[in-house]
Amino acid sequence: RLVMGMAKLGVLVNFVSDAVIVGFSAGAGVLIGVNQLKHLFRVEFPGSPGMPETLYHFFPHLPETHFYSLALGLGTLALVVLLQYFAPKLPGPLIAMVAASVVVWGLGLDKRGVIIIGKLPPALPPLAELPLFDLQLLGQLSTGALAIATIGLVAAASISRSIAAQTGQRLDSNQEFVGQGLASLLSGVFSGYAASGSFGRSAVNYGANAKTALSSIFASLFVFVAITLFSPAAAYIPRAALSGVLLVMAYGMIDRKEMARIWRGARGDAFIMVATLSATLLLPLEFAVLIGILASFARYALETSVPKVQVVLPDDNFNHLIYRPGKPSCPQLGIIDILGDLYFGAVSHVEDAIQENLKKNPEQRFLLLRMRSVNHCDINGIHMLESVMRLYRQRGGDLYLMRVQGPVRALMRTTGFRTVLGIDHFLPDDGAVTYLFEKILDPAVCIYECEIRAFYECQNLPKQTFADLVPLRSQIPPGSIPAISPQRLHQQLNDPAAEAPLVLDVREAREFRRSHIPQARLFSLSKLLSQALDLPKDRQIVCVCRTGRRSSRAVYVLQQHNYEDVAILRGGMIAWEAAGYLEAVEL
Repeated sequence: RLVMGMAKLGVLVNFVSDAVIVGFSAGAGVLIGVNQLKHLFRVEFPGSPGMPETLYHFFPHLPETHFYSLALGLGTLALVVLLQYFAPKLPGPLIAMVAASVVVWGLGLDKRGVIIIGKLPPALPPLAELPLFDLQLLGQLSTGALAIATIGLVAAASISRSIAAQTGQRLDSNQEFVGQGLASLLSGVFSGYAASGSFGRSAVNYGANAKTALSSIFASLFVFVAITLFSPAAAYIPRAALSGVLLVMAYGMIDRKEMARIWRGARGDAFIMVATLSATLLLPLEFAVLIGILASFARYALETSVPKVQVVLPDDNFNHLIYRPGKPSCPQLGIIDILGDLYFGAVSHVEDAIQENLKKNPEQRFLLLRMRSVNHCDINGIHMLESVMRLYRQRGGDLYLMRVQGPVRALMRTTGFRTVLGIDHFLPDDGAVTYLFEKILDPAVCIYECEIRAFYECQNLPKQTFADLVPLRSQIPPGSIPAISPQRLHQQLNDPAAEAPLVLDVREAREFRRSHIPQARLFSLSKLLSQALDLPKDRQIVCVCRTGRRSSRAVYVLQQHNYEDVAILRGGMIAWEAAGYLEAVEL
């Protein structure tokens, strides 16, 4: 325990759910109360740590009740409750036990069958002869010692969190581990057992309005003084009175309001609380805590293994990407928000959700994954992303990522995924859609095939539907579209000794008026698809658009109509502008 505390492993306690603490506290309160019935009624039967066995033995012995003991216990209980209500600042339990001791001494009830604590041994425990150099014995004890340490830590941490939840104090788990370790070491030196927390003693301490750790020191000093100086007087404390005090404290451990709140809340929390409560009542305490922790881990694993994976679209003002069920998606680009980590337990669910979206939108060839909520990724997450990347690239599209967190980006770099995907595929949150719209997506699909204006960039595009006539880029055989450079086209247009090629600008009129090659003729792709072609077949034709995507389609259509000397301007108007050549603007 000491080593775990010094190694800062107290964070492991964070995996103990508050529902475990509430259920464990309530169960321990009930268990403490049930175990005190034997002393309150002063009936004799074999002791048992479980509630069912205790009640099974208790009820048959109920006719054997010792009424003097019962009266003392109930009187002590009533006095504590009355003092808590009318004089909460007074140490009610101490006053009640002193009063009960006086009654026992004054009336001689110890001679009438009331069990008292008896004279306490005034001597200190002897020092133990520890076999520190018996390596064989240490090896035999190591497994059991580890189990005791683990269970003790969990139980003590659960008790600490239970009290801290009621006091509002901050719990330092590492300090608690160090304290438990030091206490066990010193206890062993003085012939004691391994130390851990006690719900009974902690409940009494809390019920006495203790505020700091000094309360335990003062309690120890008082015990030492009582043992050495007042052991004859302490001998008259009736065990039934102690039971009455513990019953009050046990009742206070049952946080009924918080239990009702958890019950009305999430089903997972309610299940964990009920499971821990039931295990506390039916099993030994250490196993009850372990069952609660296992239930918490199971719930955590279940929730993190099925993170929300949802398709997002811009809101009505195109300011934010939000979940909009029922609204149609872009036929080219899907944007999926992953709200959880990509670790081995979650990747299958995430990949299934991506595959399901692809089934609903089979025409989508590009995917943008929004990873702002992915704070952790392991090698399984990398393998899943590689699988998705291959899937979309096989469809003629690609995968892009946005808002990748620092640790995840570092893992992608060290595993080589960033190189495989391409560093230009990591996009910022602002401008990601604009970049894809201008550089990646096919404007011909936007203009001629799509009637959905999903993004802000789509709003000013002319919409003309020729879905059956516009060839997809994947339908155009690779290498079948000739291309000439801006320099070559500029040279041909300004060579007086040769016939200049016919330059067809296949963009829309709005784009043409903003800037075009001076010798170009507007012949939009929509016109080329819908009208009869009356173009010379004995003259070279060069088709031009913004980037070359629409012009490739235009050339492919011309080739289908037996035009042989056709080509596109490589890079489109963007390349022409970059070369610094003259552009015409129509005002």
